Amino acid sequence: MIHPLSDVKSSNIGINTNVWQFVVILPEARIGDNCNICSQCFIENKVFIGNNVTIKNGVQLWDGVTIEDNVFIGPNATLTNDKMPRSKVYPDEFPKILIKKGASIGANATILPGVTIGERAMVGAGAVVTKDVPADAVVFGNPAKIIRFLE
Repeated sequence: MIHPLSDVKSSNIGINTNVWQFVVILPEARIGDNCNICSQCFIENKVFIGNNVTIKNGVQLWDGVTIEDNVFIGPNATLTNDKMPRSKVYPDEFPKILIKKGASIGANATILPGVTIGERAMVGAGAVVTKDVPADAVVFGNPAKIIRFLE
């Protein structure tokens, strides 16, 4: 389902994926099957989203973001792709962000450029992730620190 109040330019959207109102998806974005893209999200061109992904309201995904299968991204999470942003100044290539299978990103978390979030890792609400998070780690805080590992 693609809501009539969304602006979807990509034809690379999988079956049973829901795109809700006020979502913008640029032409080169690729989104898998059985995803839920909630209201007021923006998905840029060089973004790959796997299957069974939930992206809650108010999330922007910029060029260079890859999200593997079964990932949850909470409301208003921020993923950035420019370490030294300046108006009208663009790097030749943006650093990548990789969120691996089964990871969860809490509401209002910030993921900085060049970071990988490991499989099944959990990022707490409001965390600021400045470096890679290993598989099964639970992190929170600013900067995000490992508090434990999942069993």
